[in-house]
Order: sequence, then structure tokens, then C-alpha cells
Amino acid sequence: MTYTTHADLGGLPGFGPVTLEPEGELFHASWEPRALALTVAMGATGAWNLDMMRAARETLPDYRELSYYEIWLFALQNMLEKRGLVTPEEVSAERMLQASPALPRVLKGADVHAALARGASTERSPVEPGRYAQGQKVRVRKLQADHHTRLPAYALGKEGVVEQIRGVHVFADAHAQGLGEQPQWLYAVAFDGVELWGDAGSPGVQVCIDAFEPYLEAL
Repeated sequence: MTYTTHADLGGLPGFGPVTLEPEGELFHASWEPRALALTVAMGATGAWNLDMMRAARETLPDYRELSYYEIWLFALQNMLEKRGLVTPEEVSAERMLQASPALPRVLKGADVHAALARGASTERSPVEPGRYAQGQKVRVRKLQADHHTRLPAYALGKEGVVEQIRGVHVFADAHAQGLGEQPQWLYAVAFDGVELWGDAGSPGVQVCIDAFEPYLEAL
């Protein structure tokens, strides 16, 4: 089955201007905080990881027609059904029809604030030195991923400079596939706008992306 992401829209024309919203305006409908709460609560159970959920969101066929929290809600529904935690009949009935399977963990209401404040760091201890140094020129590999990836398509094959070394982090590409964390060095790589988009790019404008080591090759 071909993996198709509908979320990799960076640099693509035809989507109109970006609509700016007032600072601090988090929700636009009364159901949206509930969608957020359900997603956070289920993520804390260990039934799946963050990168698996990102993959579920970006592969929704109608991704581009959905609002932000509609994407969260429909992806959550898909993950619950795939894990056998709800059935399509329960979704249609809008209520539980049978006992749910046991979960590895449960996030209780009293523990939410502490859990959110603590967060869940993706940083891991290095086991070997990174390949690239600050200021080094690199090229992004032309990787046509058939899975979730954090590498934007507009950067494929482009040349940039390592601006900062971010340390070693959970490799999202592997994590989303259930292949374990496979920690990799992460680099902030800066690209000139013209390098990324040719004549459509703005001279002097730089774009910086976080790129895992397997995305890069030395020049």
C-alpha cells in the first residue's frame, strides 16, 4: 500500500494567504478542547506514540478540507478503531457497546497539569559522535519516503549549512512505523530561499529546518 501524506504543503502554490489569528486564540468551537483532551489522554496511555499519531493525521484522505482539530479528532478515531479500542458501531451509536481492552497506562484528571508540565522529551544520550559540524555545508538526500518523515519535500536535494547541532533525538521516521526509537543526531540546517525555490525565492531570506542525520550527506 502506497503511503501518501497530505500535510507536506510547504512551498506549494495555490493555497492562498496565511490567515493570522489573534495571539492566544486557541479554539473556535466548544468541541475543540474536548478533542484536544481526548488526544492527550489517549496519547498518555501508550497505545501508540506521537509519531504514529502524526502519520494517522497526515494520511487522512480529506486532510486539506478539514480544520485543525477535525484532523486531530478523525485521526484519533482511526487509531482507536485500528487498536480495537472502539468499534465502528460504537462510533455510530456515540456510546460504548462493549467493554474496552485494558490500556498500559491511564492519565487521571488530577495528574494532567503535572504531566503536561513535565512533557516527554525526545532527546537521548549519544552513543557515537555526529557526522556533521556547525558551519559545515551539507546536501539533503533525495529520499522519497514511503512512510512518515519529518523531512519536507521542498528541501530534497538542496544544499545548506549546519547552523546548530541539536543533539540526539528519537528518529521520527522509524518511531512512526513501530520500529523503535533508533535515536539519531539532529541538526538545524539553514537554506537560502533561492536555493529552495529558485526564482520564486527571496534573495537574502533563509529557511532553517531540523534535519535528522540520515537525511543529509556531506558536500
